[in-house]
Amino acid sequence: MRKALRWLLALTVLIGTLSTAGAATAAGPEATGTTDIKEQLLSIPGMSLIQEKPYTGYRFFVLNYTQPIDHRHPSKGTFQQRITVLHKDVSRPTVFYTGGYNVSTTPSRREPTQIVDGNQVSMEYRFFTPSRPDPADWSTLDIWQAASDQHRIFKALKKIYTKNWIATGGSKGGMTATYFERFYPHDMDGVVAYVAPNDVVNNEDSAYDRFFASVGTKECRDRLNAVQREALVRREPLEKKYEAYAAENGYTFTTVGSLDQAYEAVVLDYVWGFWQYSLLSDCDSIPADAATATDDEIWNSIDTISGFSFYTDQGLEPYTPYYYQAGTQLGAPTIHFPYIEKKYVRYGYQPPRNFVPRDIPMRFQPGAMRDVDTWVAHNARHMLFVYGQNDPWGAERFRVGKGAKDSYVFTAPGLNHGANVAGLVADQKALATARILEWAGVAASSTAQAKPLAKFDAKLDVRDVEREPALRP
Repeated sequence: MRKALRWLLALTVLIGTLSTAGAATAAGPEATGTTDIKEQLLSIPGMSLIQEKPYTGYRFFVLNYTQPIDHRHPSKGTFQQRITVLHKDVSRPTVFYTGGYNVSTTPSRREPTQIVDGNQVSMEYRFFTPSRPDPADWSTLDIWQAASDQHRIFKALKKIYTKNWIATGGSKGGMTATYFERFYPHDMDGVVAYVAPNDVVNNEDSAYDRFFASVGTKECRDRLNAVQREALVRREPLEKKYEAYAAENGYTFTTVGSLDQAYEAVVLDYVWGFWQYSLLSDCDSIPADAATATDDEIWNSIDTISGFSFYTDQGLEPYTPYYYQAGTQLGAPTIHFPYIEKKYVRYGYQPPRNFVPRDIPMRFQPGAMRDVDTWVAHNARHMLFVYGQNDPWGAERFRVGKGAKDSYVFTAPGLNHGANVAGLVADQKALATARILEWAGVAASSTAQAKPLAKFDAKLDVRDVEREPALRP
């Protein structure tokens, strides 16, 4: 969803923890049998090594895995998909993570990996470079094809990592874990989906308008709304600043159409971006009186939260696969701005089509999200959804119905797009932790005793918000 470009991929991959609380031993040939784990991984047909990086207590591999471009028609060719393996021990459970975008090649752990003290397999989503077929047949970029990528990786690695598996991901990664479960419900032993949006009816987005009318405090909402409005009132002088900024950095605006369209898109992301990535306490950083603030103060506040570089061609290009999916299956939100006079809003929230090069055809499939939503509501099994109270994306979320079994939807009070199990109220945190341990096959003796099996490691387990494009999941 949309966000400041500067926050992007470097912050997307870190949650978990390193050393164990007396569980598994450090990985190595002695822990995996007579054959070294690297040899076992590379013995898988289609698997090749890009790099091995050291990390105490683990083996960390960056790998390529050969995938069909089209799982329905394998004869159409193959492409190389990047994955990483954070290897602890084959006797431990495995967490299958994807953020739904690029994969980080730096060793890191997600929260469920820390909880179960396990291995972690991370997958780069198809069409995010370098995991893109060449030539790119964009019709093969859909949620079923991506779930089938994940299914093949699981089937290949399950022969080595034979214990229980849990799928996880945050934001678009949480959506990805959910779609994987929908299409291959017998692969995983559990699913932990963080802050996963669920846009069932693309043209009905009133839930977001209701959210923005009540989130946080009136004082904070008024500050944010005033700065956003003022940036549109001062469009002319601030666009001159934007033009100079673009020229200095070599930015262009072919995809979105014009500098004017890009400027408004950045400004209209502002309020959403604040609540997605900031806390109520951060309101003190917003200009208190937008009308008397300087142009630089308005510019800097918008740039810090939304990022003026994002809707340039250079900012959009890495996220073409996301916008393509938003415009073909995932859907995208449209919100209104009742506090801004119509004369100041020229374009409104622009559709994903505006952010994808015109030579890539797109056609929306309205049944895709309804299918997943219905399946989850009636068939969820061992699924946990975690949302943040102040995260806009939680306004349209997954739900579980009477047909669901051992599945939960929890909300972390006061948290944003970085909500996690650790941020839940005490009883829900204990229950969620206990269920994750149970699903992973390493259950605690009681819910009261359920806690992460591995200690926090400041380098391996940086906890931060899932950051992709502003106002994008």
